[in-house]
Amino acid sequence: MDWSAFRVSIALGLWTLLLLVPPSLLLSRWLAWRRFPGRALVEAAVAVPLVLPPTVLGFYLLEGVGADTTLGRAYRAVTGGELVFSFEGLVLASVLFNLPFAVQPMQRAFEAVPRGVREAAVTCGLSAWRAFWRVELPLAWPGLLSAVVLVFAHTLGEFGVVLMVGGNIPGETRTLSIAIYDRVQAFDEPAAARMSLFLLVVSVAAIAATVRLGRGAWRDVSRRARRGGS
Repeated sequence: MDWSAFRVSIALGLWTLLLLVPPSLLLSRWLAWRRFPGRALVEAAVAVPLVLPPTVLGFYLLEGVGADTTLGRAYRAVTGGELVFSFEGLVLASVLFNLPFAVQPMQRAFEAVPRGVREAAVTCGLSAWRAFWRVELPLAWPGLLSAVVLVFAHTLGEFGVVLMVGGNIPGETRTLSIAIYDRVQAFDEPAAARMSLFLLVVSVAAIAATVRLGRGAWRDVSRRARRGGS
């Protein structure tokens, strides 16, 4: 196991969750409850990373945050560093690439909460913000948990965007997926096999967790929501 790459991967996953989940929570709720012109376009934009080749997204990120771009110069003026081939740039790329994995499960969860539950919360005198925290979010928690699991697992296994934006800098941008590629190139198949097995186990566990939530927790949420709305 390449423990340096392991630490980078774990740090990347945690930072991605920290930066992505809060805005995705608000965006998913907005998409679930609001009907407005262009809603389908917004949902399509969120889902683009699901069908766009990672190298294409990586290319556009390189073009958008490079040293000679407006964003790149602004970042360098503030921090003195670069976004390209840095851990910070890797986090930015990971947040963008994981957006649909965060938004879509939470959006479906909010859509499953009956409208009558929200109306009952307002009737009881709760503000919109308190109703969100005390009523909607507890009912939609399976979607939030699914999003967290999927985003973290997907971050650990991402290769194309990581290589394009972060490169292969030991201890800074070399993740487990990049380390596996390096070991294969060096004909070190046992090391590549160990790291691949770890990512395989994480992926299977993530899928099993989301399926479990889909089959069990959603039924429990629906029963609680029906009781709350009756």
